[in-house]
Amino acid sequence: MTTERLPLFPLNSVLFPGLVLPLNVFERRYRALMRDLAELPEDTPRRFGVVAIRDGHEVAPSAPGLPEESRPEPGPASGFGTDPITSFYSMGCVADAATIRKRPNGSYEVLATGTTRFKLLSVDASGPYLTAEIEHVEERQGEEAGALASGVVRAFRAYQKRLAGANDASLAGRADLPGEPRVLSYLVAAAAVLDTPAKQRLLQAPDTTSRLAEELRLLRAETAVMGKLPSLPAVELTRRPTSPN
Repeated sequence: MTTERLPLFPLNSVLFPGLVLPLNVFERRYRALMRDLAELPEDTPRRFGVVAIRDGHEVAPSAPGLPEESRPEPGPASGFGTDPITSFYSMGCVADAATIRKRPNGSYEVLATGTTRFKLLSVDASGPYLTAEIEHVEERQGEEAGALASGVVRAFRAYQKRLAGANDASLAGRADLPGEPRVLSYLVAAAAVLDTPAKQRLLQAPDTTSRLAEELRLLRAETAVMGKLPSLPAVELTRRPTSPN
């Protein structure tokens, strides 16, 4: 497997390959990261590693009681303990920043897309922001992915309908789900309303078939539970909120 060193951007959410990630970057450590990426030559990919936080804080803890202007700026590992790697899940996703826009107040508006999965090997906190040694992880399809994909499409449509409290007519206008099993598996994993550990398990699935099988189980279970509830608020699926770092 290929190894590489990348800047690391920990989040309280899981990024999947092919999914869009909007970021509102305001902390000094992450502003430095985005500044360095923005200064790369135009034909150079602006890539960084996104990893979900297992135990820690996406935004560094502040100093209660101090005026904002006198609070200490967080260091690169602030909020993640003395050994940051233990605060993160072991697998993440490489992100490629298509847009890095600096605002007048010094913060950044970033739009990135997940590309490939990686295994986290080590974390370095000696610089202005965290960097990591990663090992790229190839996606294997496995057997019966095509047949499972058809079942996941049906289960996801039923899940959407139950979650939104919609009828068949209102769902008819929705765009078709992708037919390629790997792409479908990542889209469903990102769109389903699941907690971070569940999404992380889907990211770490050994192959597409395993991910689709777990999604089919989860979707059927969640749909059955929602069927017993009196009412649910509408939820707009597949849109990720902007993550404040």
